[in-house]
Amino acid sequence: MDQYHQPAEEEDELTEMVCQETDLKDGQMKEVMVGEKKVLLVCSQGQYSAIGSQCSHYNAPLVKGTLVGQRVRCPFHGACFNVRTGDIEEYPGLDSLPTYKVKVENGMVYVTVNKHALKLTKRVKEMCSRIADIKHTILLIGGGPAALVCAETLRQTCYEGRIIMVTRDALPPFDKPKLSKALHLDRSSILLRSADFYQQYGIEVWTEKEVISVNTVNKAVKMIDGTWLNYDQLLIATGCRARPLSCPGWDLKGVKLLQTHDDANEIHTSCQGQNAVIIGASFIGMEVASYLSNKAASVTVVGTSSYPFQKSLGSEIGKMCMEMFEEQNVKFYMNDGVTEIRGNSGKVKEVVLKSGTILEADVVVAGIGVIPNTDFLIGSKLEVDSRKTLVVDKFMKTNVPDIFSAGDVTSFPLSICGDKMVNIGHWQMSQAQGRVAALNMLKKPTEFQSVPFFWTVLLGKSIRYTGYGEGYTEIIYKGSIQERKFLAFYIKEEKVVAAASLMFDPAVARLAELMASGQTITKTQAQAPDLAWLLM
Repeated sequence: MDQYHQPAEEEDELTEMVCQETDLKDGQMKEVMVGEKKVLLVCSQGQYSAIGSQCSHYNAPLVKGTLVGQRVRCPFHGACFNVRTGDIEEYPGLDSLPTYKVKVENGMVYVTVNKHALKLTKRVKEMCSRIADIKHTILLIGGGPAALVCAETLRQTCYEGRIIMVTRDALPPFDKPKLSKALHLDRSSILLRSADFYQQYGIEVWTEKEVISVNTVNKAVKMIDGTWLNYDQLLIATGCRARPLSCPGWDLKGVKLLQTHDDANEIHTSCQGQNAVIIGASFIGMEVASYLSNKAASVTVVGTSSYPFQKSLGSEIGKMCMEMFEEQNVKFYMNDGVTEIRGNSGKVKEVVLKSGTILEADVVVAGIGVIPNTDFLIGSKLEVDSRKTLVVDKFMKTNVPDIFSAGDVTSFPLSICGDKMVNIGHWQMSQAQGRVAALNMLKKPTEFQSVPFFWTVLLGKSIRYTGYGEGYTEIIYKGSIQERKFLAFYIKEEKVVAAASLMFDPAVARLAELMASGQTITKTQAQAPDLAWLLM
């Protein structure tokens, strides 16, 4: 590319001509180089802009994503960024993108990059810190994604009071979705923020601490050590815990739940060259089986349905996943369950199934669902539903003033389903709810309107999912499940309510963006012989 001549005062900047003004049509984007820096150049609503080219979550190339209006959505996990400001507008991920100066002159487009920022791929949004004289306290119970994004949003919105995050975990907020996909991870590699970050922005993180009750009248919580902590506003973001097995032998040595970083490392270590039995054929169980498939001596999965993911993704995709695993010598016992785990000298030895089959087992990993962490709210005035999830409105407010809730522990109105009350345990949803809770704490009325986006990684292949498919009555497929390259539309009442894909990017990201903009996608569109309407 041609180098643009720079005045002396611009020596810290590098400006290059990257394309002709006519190279991009409105609504198009391309990756361009400025020096050795990849930049995403966007033409949106008649105006050029330039931002970082990689998603701040896991560095996916945004040029492969989808551009709608003034935001680009990551093709892999659905994070969205404003193409003018670089700000993150939908999760997962925490950080915004760098922006670069663009100039159009004589039919040529020039992009300017600061030489000192050539290696930066993301930026922390501007945040304030605490002013010691301000006594107002916001307490966050839980150390997951909802609490972290809440804390950061408060500081980004000029809240200068005290922020305390209390978590039972030994670690400050970490990237939990990685645990089941890559069990052997160094602690430092999964931390979402450094200790310096919390110190810099005045966010107190109390690890290995537990709240055991909430006094909503006195605005105070009781800690497990008997001390009381007062708050002015409260966020309950305690998430869920893994559901333990209830059969005889559940407490034998070698029976594992995946909850913490230590659990993940223990499963990794104890399964090397051993016989592993996974109880549960949904996302956690299958991701663990995927990871262990080339590490354990044998991997066996026990599931209650005919195929993995049958309820959420359907029989055909479930069958395809099962075949993928069987090719890696993973064995399945489906339409079955566990009646007993037998041991020898207190350690697991075999698993007895309802069918009478006896499986040799050195390690058993249970992935049979979760339980909301709301036990500590018993006796409080907070409304909990029949599933024991905490009920909130679209502002993430509970039924008690100044108490908010976000993340897996909540039941909330989902806008794309006509405000039906749902509970969705997605990482991205938790982050988005944490943000909405923070804004409403600061009297900036904001409704929760995110579209669910989920992904799983199995044997190196990633299935992406968007929407809310509960109660779907039909699935329309594009591509080929047999060839493991497909897009599935989940239909309910003549509408597309969800979609899943494998090797079909950026279809799911595109659908998520259409849903987010309020568009109804019809069964007729899904049945169309081509996907021109989806810009595929």
